[in-house]
Amino acid sequence: MRSDSLAFRLVAGAALWSAIALVAGGLILSAIFRNSVERSFDSRLNVLLHSLIATTEVNEQGEIVRQGGLSETRFDLAYSGWYWQIWPVAPRPALRSRSLFDQSLDLSPAEKVERNQIGLKIFDTQGPENQPLRVVERRVTLPGYDVPVSFAVAGDRSEMNAEIQGFNTWVFIAMGAMGAGLLVALLIQVRFGLRPLERVRKSLAQIRSGRATQLEGEFPAEIQPLADELNGLLEGNREVLERARTHVGNLAHALKTPLSVLTNEARTHDGPFGETVTRMTHQMREQIDHHLARARMAASANVLGAHTPVEPVLERISLALERIYQEQGIAIELDCPDDAGFRGEGQDLEEVAGNLLDNACKWAKSRVRVTVIPDAATRKARPFFCLRVEDDGPGLPEEARAAALKRGTRLDESKPGSGLGLSIVTEIAELYGGELKLESSSLGGLRAEIYLPAAAS
Repeated sequence: MRSDSLAFRLVAGAALWSAIALVAGGLILSAIFRNSVERSFDSRLNVLLHSLIATTEVNEQGEIVRQGGLSETRFDLAYSGWYWQIWPVAPRPALRSRSLFDQSLDLSPAEKVERNQIGLKIFDTQGPENQPLRVVERRVTLPGYDVPVSFAVAGDRSEMNAEIQGFNTWVFIAMGAMGAGLLVALLIQVRFGLRPLERVRKSLAQIRSGRATQLEGEFPAEIQPLADELNGLLEGNREVLERARTHVGNLAHALKTPLSVLTNEARTHDGPFGETVTRMTHQMREQIDHHLARARMAASANVLGAHTPVEPVLERISLALERIYQEQGIAIELDCPDDAGFRGEGQDLEEVAGNLLDNACKWAKSRVRVTVIPDAATRKARPFFCLRVEDDGPGLPEEARAAALKRGTRLDESKPGSGLGLSIVTEIAELYGGELKLESSSLGGLRAEIYLPAAAS
């Protein structure tokens, strides 16, 4: 998934907000659970504190004494983390649980947590062995005792911390699993949601390669207007090209008639004037034919959806040329894949193949070989095929090959022709983004290779 793709933006945006929501949810759950566990722990300590107060009284001698014990047995184990303490009980030392042994609780912490109950304090402190303690303390005035007495019960909060830590671990695991599940769901959703765009891309690729003329199939309501507009654009493009071809034909017809009249009139005048007019009208006719042909080829080269099978065109031209050159005994060998396709107009392919094969037959002794090589090159991210035409004639020297491609150049006047064939082929190849190459053939003569855009059948 590319970082500049729409799918990446959708997934990244949703994943970011999901991560924020999951982290916030985890923190809230952790805070709620922590508060619940602390309240439960404080409630337990408060119950023990009330039991401690209830079992404490002042005797006849005015001394604070304990009557009975507490339900928590860990108050009797030395440094167990569970302690209670009563002070002051002058003139005696503070009363404390056996678990404190010879130590005392520090009931003057730096920070105290006040509760709503009057006189109740809940805070954290350190125990005799640096144990983290949770302490509840209440000052009570006992009957027969003039000084307010402080009752304190402390419990080891490491148990509470372990419980909170365990819960946080499971919350982290659950949120991580939920996040992974959401990410997978997002990927699936984005893939499924953007699938119609992939269909549009493939349809456009089919149009570009010549396998289709418009976007086909049903699309979601959000994409259907886009598909309709694209189909309308393609149809409008075809109509514009068709009108351009019509205008080109009309222009050619309109110009040829006056030129024919001028030519005929010039022939009736002997002398330099008639010869000059005849020569100029002939050049004008050639220029008109040349530029009109280029305009037609330029328009057809950009037609979207144009597709021409290669093999039928080559078979038809080969059969016609074998009949024409039957007296010379020319045999044309054709090797072309059945699925070879040309992404362009059939007239252009016929023009290219006809000129190359006719040129080869003119110079061949007895053999012409035609080969179509699919996927011969890639230009502008498009596949090109190679049409190779070889003959067993005398060939062409390397220094003369560039001159042979120039318009109107004839290297041998003994052969019929205007010298325009290879230049027309070169122009068509360039209009389609290809090229024409002339090299030596393994048959002994000339090898012409032209690269044209390929279209899947």
